[in-house]
Amino acid sequence: MSKIHIVSNRLPLSIEKNENGLKIIPSVGGLATGMRSIYKEFGGKWIGWSGIESDDLTKKDVQQIDIKLEEENCLAVQLTKEEINLYYEGFSNNVIWPLFHYFSQFIEYNNDYWEAYKIVNQKFADKTLETLEDGDTIWIHDYQLLLVPEMIKEKKPGVTIGFFLHIPFPSFEVFRTLPWRKELIQGMLGADLIGFHTYDYERHFFSSVRRLLGYEISFNQIHLEDRIVMGDAFPMGIDYKLFHSKARELFQKTQQEKSELHRELEKYFLVSPERKLVLSIDRLDYSKGIPNRLRAWGSKLYSGLVFLPVAAI
Repeated sequence: MSKIHIVSNRLPLSIEKNENGLKIIPSVGGLATGMRSIYKEFGGKWIGWSGIESDDLTKKDVQQIDIKLEEENCLAVQLTKEEINLYYEGFSNNVIWPLFHYFSQFIEYNNDYWEAYKIVNQKFADKTLETLEDGDTIWIHDYQLLLVPEMIKEKKPGVTIGFFLHIPFPSFEVFRTLPWRKELIQGMLGADLIGFHTYDYERHFFSSVRRLLGYEISFNQIHLEDRIVMGDAFPMGIDYKLFHSKARELFQKTQQEKSELHRELEKYFLVSPERKLVLSIDRLDYSKGIPNRLRAWGSKLYSGLVFLPVAAI
């Protein structure tokens, strides 16, 4: 039976190292929550960084981590502090992130970032290739790994590759300002299916492909020399049944079983039942428009709302 493997910058769990040894903690991010059941159900592996720089690990630590991760059907890509600084903080977050979100004034063009990005993407591709078999499917995620699809397709043309971009893809007028624009597009085209959140992002990508590489595009098909790449919009949903069941469990709890926060909220609504509550969970990032939203919530239009910001860093 063919397997489905997930490849992302981070694993669906984190590893903490302390005086008592190594501890595995499940991640609660959107990608981990949405994809956790996929790879296990289809007998695959999840390939990603464990969250600990390899500089801080002994050979014994690495062996123990690999054993613990194998129990969770995961494979760790080992990254040094310098690689994290240049590939992740550098190229991913100081080049691609601001460019793709139309904040070009924050871009830090640095060739060292680019060289590290290529090296680390190759590490992810090599680790994935260790477990791949012809007929398998790989689902690669997000802007940190734009080069990985082509790197894998070159070595394993018999596998099916999906790629999903979890951030916007900018218009060609913005994307063309990137010195490494062709390399990134070519890397993504190693996939057989490329997914975006919206049709506009998909359209921007097609425009860049056509103008930079000259490939013919009909509807959502990109015609390469030897194969066809599909592109489409796939808005990512949530596990509704999970959240619904958790909400029902909460309402069935006694006062003693409820958290202090929940009890305080119930008191608040008893005193002011007509008021509304807005809960916002965001990273503290310039692309989130948090100052703008705070000003909006403070305006007369939203004067009847109570705002509880929860910063997820």
